[in-house]
Amino acid sequence: MGTYTLPVDGSGNGKGIYLCEVDTVSGELGSLKLAAETPSPSWLSLHPSRKYLYAVNEISTFEGNSGSVTAFEIDSQTRELRSLNTVNSGGAGPAHMSMDATGKFAFVANYIGGSIAVLPILPDGRLGSACFLHKDTESLGPKHASSAPPGSFAISGHDAPHAHMIQADPQNRFVLYADLGQDRIYISSFDSAKGQLTPAANPFVAYPPGDGPRHFAFHPNGRWFYSIQEEASTLAFFRYDSRSGALAHQQTLSTLPARYEGTNFCSEIVIAANGRFLYGVNRLHDSIATFSIGTDGMLQLIDDTPTQGD
Repeated sequence: MGTYTLPVDGSGNGKGIYLCEVDTVSGELGSLKLAAETPSPSWLSLHPSRKYLYAVNEISTFEGNSGSVTAFEIDSQTRELRSLNTVNSGGAGPAHMSMDATGKFAFVANYIGGSIAVLPILPDGRLGSACFLHKDTESLGPKHASSAPPGSFAISGHDAPHAHMIQADPQNRFVLYADLGQDRIYISSFDSAKGQLTPAANPFVAYPPGDGPRHFAFHPNGRWFYSIQEEASTLAFFRYDSRSGALAHQQTLSTLPARYEGTNFCSEIVIAANGRFLYGVNRLHDSIATFSIGTDGMLQLIDDTPTQGD
């Protein structure tokens, strides 16, 4: 698991990437140890071969004013990490990365810099310099989300473009990325031979002003797409056309209990492997919202479980 080693929205007390054992029957966590020291590895991605691990270093001081990404080789016996190399992430404050289905390219979303980057993954697991860089600069959303709960003072993220997540679709034909500051999810065609992105025929889907799309997930069937909005505390469901990359909105609902008033900031979204349930994280309300997924893809809130921490 990754930690903040430098202050970000508070304190940073970690030293890098930690390893712990998990009992897959009871869920109990075992011994915890430091696997590798690296600056603020806030997001980790495992290579499809399971031989390499990649960490975004959410900093703004690499090679002047950028963030970085570090590649590690995983020891198959001890699970310890050996650093391979570190490269420029293509912008400040990288917050998310993922890989294409072939494991030949890494996609990076730089939150502070507002840019996205494609990095080649070399045969030995090391990372190459960015082969594609892009930053969208169109209109920004307002500070206050139009769909936020009553009494919310959530105003972060709309001062500039903020790329927050980037991922290829299940067919490896399109790459989608969320820009929280612009209240959009962008859709690009992906050239899996060259690592290049070009805007799709329908290049983005717009959200209600100020809602701040942050993370998203594809359903295992590849036809349904869900996103979580940080400022509005909502989940949105779209039908996904894998031929064109187009998203068609179907449903939006709150991640919070009925009649909730006050501020909340959503973070991540996860879909169960069986495709029947979806989980979204609420911060300040400090809960995990559990939704059932119907046979038509529609969502229904069934529980809000306290996280037992802030």
